Amino acid sequence: MLIDLVAGARPNFMKIAPIIKAIKKEQDAGSRLSFRLVHTGQHYDKKMSGDFFEQLNIPTPDVNLGVGSGSQAEQTAKIMTGYEKVLDEKKPEVCLVVGDVTSTMACAITAKKSGVLVVHVEGGIRSGDWRMPEEVNRVVTDSITDYFYTTSKYANENLKNQGVPREKIVYVGNTMIDSLLGNLDRLVQPGIWNKVSLEERKFILMTLHRPSNVDDGKNLLEIIREVCSSASNVPVIFPIHPRTRKMLDLDALKYNNLHAIEPMGYLEFIFLLKNCMAIITDSGGITEEATVLGVPCMTLRDSTERPETIEEGTNELLGTDPKALKPALERLMNGNWKKGGIPYLWDGKTSGRIVEHLLSIA
Repeated sequence: MLIDLVAGARPNFMKIAPIIKAIKKEQDAGSRLSFRLVHTGQHYDKKMSGDFFEQLNIPTPDVNLGVGSGSQAEQTAKIMTGYEKVLDEKKPEVCLVVGDVTSTMACAITAKKSGVLVVHVEGGIRSGDWRMPEEVNRVVTDSITDYFYTTSKYANENLKNQGVPREKIVYVGNTMIDSLLGNLDRLVQPGIWNKVSLEERKFILMTLHRPSNVDDGKNLLEIIREVCSSASNVPVIFPIHPRTRKMLDLDALKYNNLHAIEPMGYLEFIFLLKNCMAIITDSGGITEEATVLGVPCMTLRDSTERPETIEEGTNELLGTDPKALKPALERLMNGNWKKGGIPYLWDGKTSGRIVEHLLSIA
């Protein structure tokens, strides 16, 4: 059975890498399961794409659509027309899509229209926030998905409420955590560690990229001001997403404890996440990683599609008002942040369960 594995943007790579590893393990055992890796090129620069392939041992893609930058509509159109040509040349039995980026939705639609079975890794998650392009991608993808590989009981309930038959919902766990746990002994200390003399649990890590936080330059500066002033003398390490960098004049950021750096590879970033005292972010995936690592997490969003990181993990939803940061950081500094646990099946074995189910439907 030939499976197309679709990856297009940075969050996809951590989710797809362990699935490739699990398929190769089956192949070594004599299975006729095969895959074709399709990289849409939605993220195309080295720090957002290439480094992840190298560090996570993802093979060179069999297909690279090279769609590059553009509006969401432009990217969707380029991905769909490019992937349609791939399907015309050779049609797989299954198209496996992961996450909630534009590539996920575009390839799922194209595959379904070509009569290919669609499976969605991380199906069923919902934020309820229709301002987020990712929410549109999730709902559209799930409306045409044949099998849903879910990460949580919340995702299962969302799908059941949507009317999805129980036999189509496969509770497998979280492939993102497979990558995390599988690489903890390979982490790489980034240059910033020695450059500013960082110490374990004595610095704050921050990532920001969502429009609600970064597209208004004044609001973005207010977030940075609140973090740096409330953190006192604690170093704040800020790997800057390309979208965020466009809105900032780095020379104007006059905070002695702020260290704005380039985006970094997966192994370097997880090294910092594992060793920081807290992470401030608007990323969904990072809240999952922080939960498993037991790192206090502050999410600058009004909603989340990953409520398990709040109900069971170390994450708290602060909203998008920068003024919420000061009291949260005060609780952190006073040692009053909650202790979390690890959600069910986030055990590093999710990809094996996915491949087992794929074999059952071959």
